[in-house]
Amino acid sequence: MRYDDCPLPILGFCAFSGTGKTTLLSQLIPILVANGVRIAMIKHAHHAFDIDHPNKDSYRLRQAGAKQMLISSANRWALMHDHESEEDEASLAELIQQLDFNAADLILVEGFKKEPIAKIELHRPSLNLPLICEKDDHVIAIASDEKLDVKQDIPQLNLNNPDEIAQFILKTVFAQA
Repeated sequence: MRYDDCPLPILGFCAFSGTGKTTLLSQLIPILVANGVRIAMIKHAHHAFDIDHPNKDSYRLRQAGAKQMLISSANRWALMHDHESEEDEASLAELIQQLDFNAADLILVEGFKKEPIAKIELHRPSLNLPLICEKDDHVIAIASDEKLDVKQDIPQLNLNNPDEIAQFILKTVFAQA
């Protein structure tokens, strides 16, 4: 799948670890939802994780050898897919194809900073890390806790103002505000 073929807009949030991507997104998502935007979220983890727990039936069935485990209830369903090796990690494009496009208006992506998708970069000068936008033409705005001197003509947003960032998204992605 090419990202251009996706029926929904895709917006990434990129930053180095410890910048506050998850914190911002947890504040931003309720604002977007309150504005009528249904969110599909994809988060990349750089470490092993498990949403299943020992002694639960689904965990026991996976331990018994099931490579895919779909568990469902009246409230939600979840599909766990175990890779044979780290080289089998799914690409962002493959993960997007797993989403129900009819149940969302916007796909937000945390991580996957090297993917060629529109992104808002989070940057804290106090961390002394380089700007991603200097090497990535897909960054459409920078959210920072300080005004930055950047060469590019790129919108700068207040990292500590999720309402401002939400309005930027509504205006840029949905042409509303």
